[in-house]
Amino acid sequence: MSLSLPAVPPGARSLTGVVPQLLASLTGSPDWFAPARSAVLVLVDGLGRANLGARSGHARFLASRMGKKDAARTVFPTTTATALTSLLTAADAGVHGIVGYRARIPGTLDAPNQLRGWETDGLDPLTWQRAQPILEREAAAGRPCFVVSKGVYAGSGFTRAIQRGAVFVPAGTPAERLQTAGDLAADHPGALVYVYLPELDSIGHARGWESDEWTVGLESIDGALRTLHERAGADVGVVVTADHGMVDVPVHRHVLLREDDELVDEVDLVAGEPRMLQLYTSDGATDRVAARWREAEGGRSWILTRDEAVAAGLYGPRVDAEVLPRIGDILVAARAGVAYYDDRLADKKAQRMIGQHGSLTDQERVVPLIGLGAFAR
Repeated sequence: MSLSLPAVPPGARSLTGVVPQLLASLTGSPDWFAPARSAVLVLVDGLGRANLGARSGHARFLASRMGKKDAARTVFPTTTATALTSLLTAADAGVHGIVGYRARIPGTLDAPNQLRGWETDGLDPLTWQRAQPILEREAAAGRPCFVVSKGVYAGSGFTRAIQRGAVFVPAGTPAERLQTAGDLAADHPGALVYVYLPELDSIGHARGWESDEWTVGLESIDGALRTLHERAGADVGVVVTADHGMVDVPVHRHVLLREDDELVDEVDLVAGEPRMLQLYTSDGATDRVAARWREAEGGRSWILTRDEAVAAGLYGPRVDAEVLPRIGDILVAARAGVAYYDDRLADKKAQRMIGQHGSLTDQERVVPLIGLGAFAR
């Protein structure tokens, strides 16, 4: 079949290239960024470029620093587990193996949460995530590497899977984390400092990115980034980016999959997330299930088989044999403002989410890439 997937503009920057380019700026061979003595990478979870642009009046500092070309494309699926792994390994999901929010362990009907399911589901951070973290490699070579994040993430399976090798420095508020990062970069020449700000994403899921609460959170982060920029001086480069954008999906736009729904006939497991389902089908049923989904939902979602998604390069130019069976037999990526839920589950808590992401729309996939400090234009 012919897939009308969104085209990636020639020369578009990818999130997977950000950290290698930061390292190039530190070693005297810069391309994307100017030379710098130390670098701070700020990841604002859930801050899509379109979301920032729509609220530019409440983020006047960042908006004033974001030119037309200050953008990157995040990976597929547009979900935190996949995107942060790609960012900090410079590898696509087809190599590192974190292929979604929830993905099947091959040979089972278990689909662990790829952010928080490491300990409960027995995933080994050293093997399930298959690419070497850049921070581990650089620290082993002698570079000062730091992660500044919320203390609750210290020592978690996901932290060890993608951030091992760095010194973990806990700090409270976003402003405190950014101040700590600036101090570390100033005190340690050659340092690579990664800062994680999850607050906007949390607010967006609970209240929606169009909510007043989200706007207040953005204003606070904008002010703290202005302070970091002003303190950075001429030799500390700062990059602000995100893992994905966000789409608000109200309850009346939910598509609920129930026991008598033919869309779940011959589907053994529903995983992924509401805007990017991964369906694992019974033996020999993939084509039949795909046909039913295309007839029912093809007008508002991209419906792809695993083979089609791999051929389209959605998981990168290479998908390793070990990774392939982790990907759903069928992928349902929302094109319109809808979200799909398996209503057969007893736990309905996920259906209370408003802000969503995971699919291929520009609002979810295009993120800011803003240089501050030594990287400011």
